[in-house]
Amino acid sequence: MLSIFNDLTRKKEVFQSIEPKKVKMYVCGPTVYDECHIGHARSFVMFDIVRRYLEYLGYETTYVMNFTDVDDKMIKRAREEGLTIFDLAERYIKHFHEDMSALNVKPATFHPRATECIPEMIKFIEILLEKGHAYRSNGNIYFDVRSIQNYGALSGNPLPETKTICTKHPGEKRSVEDFALWKQKKESEPAWQSPWGEGRPGWHLECSTMCLKYLAETIDIHGGGRDLIFPHHENEIAQSEAANGKKFVNFWLHNGFVNINKEKMSKSLGNFLTIKQVLEKYHPMVIRLFLLSAHYRRPLNYEPENIIPFKMTHSRFTNALQLSAQIKEGEQVVRTEDPEFENVIKECENEFLEAMNDDFNTPLALVAVQRLAKEINQYSTAKEIPPIPLFRKAHELLTTFGEILGINEKIAEDDVLMEPILEILLDVRNELRKTKNYKLADEIRDRLKAIGIKIDDFAGQTKWTKD
Repeated sequence: MLSIFNDLTRKKEVFQSIEPKKVKMYVCGPTVYDECHIGHARSFVMFDIVRRYLEYLGYETTYVMNFTDVDDKMIKRAREEGLTIFDLAERYIKHFHEDMSALNVKPATFHPRATECIPEMIKFIEILLEKGHAYRSNGNIYFDVRSIQNYGALSGNPLPETKTICTKHPGEKRSVEDFALWKQKKESEPAWQSPWGEGRPGWHLECSTMCLKYLAETIDIHGGGRDLIFPHHENEIAQSEAANGKKFVNFWLHNGFVNINKEKMSKSLGNFLTIKQVLEKYHPMVIRLFLLSAHYRRPLNYEPENIIPFKMTHSRFTNALQLSAQIKEGEQVVRTEDPEFENVIKECENEFLEAMNDDFNTPLALVAVQRLAKEINQYSTAKEIPPIPLFRKAHELLTTFGEILGINEKIAEDDVLMEPILEILLDVRNELRKTKNYKLADEIRDRLKAIGIKIDDFAGQTKWTKD
């Protein structure tokens, strides 16, 4: 059974969905004022794997990831570039999708923008005002955190016994812990009409509203980076449960930071690398493998020497997939049975599933993937191989591992035709070698290498791999 570490209860719990075999899942997306960095990539890749594994287990997932397209950072950057926040959002949402496509992150079921949900946010605030959990002050509306119980349960930051008066804006808020639901319009800022005058929503309100609009009052999983636990997720819980009168989320998951020189990577510190910068240096699947190399709740240190080993991991994995797909009768001596190879397949499957069922332990899952790939690759030069049905079973299992971890490379339409065409070329080349026309055979090999196809001749057979 799948067990997940729940940050709300601070322990592993057996996962049970609210509806049988259906999962409602929300993950906080980016504020689209700049390029996404490798720290964002870790979060989006990890929750992509959570989703993929749930779907492998037979769950129908409704996955929502938002875009924050109105807040102080959006307004500041748009002003600096002489753009509207909508133009700025269009640019970086496009870049986000490019980055996610490169990293093989599946699109969410819904990708709502905050500015698309303003009417729903206004209704949400009206409910909080009516129930006495919010108050108006100088054109702004704040959530009264002392109007509810158990504030701080997620973060472990309970309210002090006495109110802390806000000295920055005396008389503006009842308590410094109260947070904005609606902000009065300021000069030259985008604004929307509301019953309280023109303004814009507070950041925390956006996610609660979109969860309610696209999912339900209570959802199965809510995820995001560890830096969002407080105050963002804490405030989401407060306002959602106050408005709906129900538990907001059953399982809270948060990924650890990506560090550079053991310091958290962030835009505010200026020590970040964008996803595009990293993709210029490394293959997307190498980056994805690196991001899976530490348990998602632990920090991950970005250094070139930490990424380089995953070039070999990626190469061995893709070679094993190609080899197991190309193995045919007649090219090598095929054993009638191979209990040892069959046992390795079973062990790798069990090891992989045990790892994933233990709070999505991708480092241990990768051990099983590497073991199976190594076992397959050893037969590339062997004179004898296991039975073909066992090879097909190994290929199917390795393919499944790759699908769950998202490390199977996308196959372009042209690639679908490439394999049979290559087989024809190799058959022609082998005939040329048999007739000792080595010059033409070598020319075919060299021209294929020039377009990224490596040819290897050994043990009376020919194999190809993408170089």
